[in-house]
Amino acid sequence: MEAWRRALTDPVSAFPIVKAGPAHIATLKTFDPPLSALEGRQLEGAERRAKRLLFPTTDGELVVLVHLMTAGRLKYLKAGEAGPKTPAFQLVFEGGARLVLTEAGAKKRAGVWLLTPEEADEELAYLGPEALGLGAERLSEICAAESRRLHSLLRDQRVIAGIGRAWANEILHHAQLSPYELTRDVTPQQVEQLAKAIDTELERGLELREHGANDKRTYRVHRKLGEPCYVCGTPIAQVDFEEHTIYYCPECQTGGRILKDRRLSRLLR
Repeated sequence: MEAWRRALTDPVSAFPIVKAGPAHIATLKTFDPPLSALEGRQLEGAERRAKRLLFPTTDGELVVLVHLMTAGRLKYLKAGEAGPKTPAFQLVFEGGARLVLTEAGAKKRAGVWLLTPEEADEELAYLGPEALGLGAERLSEICAAESRRLHSLLRDQRVIAGIGRAWANEILHHAQLSPYELTRDVTPQQVEQLAKAIDTELERGLELREHGANDKRTYRVHRKLGEPCYVCGTPIAQVDFEEHTIYYCPECQTGGRILKDRRLSRLLR
């Protein structure tokens, strides 16, 4: 998200909006004010809060909030540049450039909201502190206040904002911690390892994304089932759940133990 924000902030603020929409009925989550209220206004640039992108108008009256979920993609197209025939959402700027949102797959989960600044603040009020730069002291307080498994903790935007499923896999591997480790059981040294891993992995990902790296080049553990661990060479394993998959190295993270999910066997840590 941060790489997208940096790439989009200058181009989207260059020219006024001449046409807002169309938007897929499942993508646009608000109706008042209408999208047409954006026409004639100019965007201040791009901002980010956790995994949401925000595009405030220069007059301070409106904010476009975008949540891409898993399959959404946001792209700035220059005038005349080919794009999707039916984007899930788009803004057309003076001169012909466009900001378009697409979403792969049949499930339309990405969302766009047109809000006042006050409504945007209210919409995002539940989010926890940003993950990057969180630090060991704050992370220790969070772990002490929770009683859950580390992978679940890292993905919970109410507790720590900005880490998705893929980066939870990368971070826990870097920290050499089991995704099933309980927050109440982590030692001060492990909290320090985890805090450093959060910063190291998110900064690595940001640098790669800014240089155009795709998922395959960026991720070293996520979706690498059966491939050798880049640290020890052990084949990467996975735990499947209905809504997500955990990828991990049995040697680096679980002492050789294979983790089982609740659907297949007894839950092991």
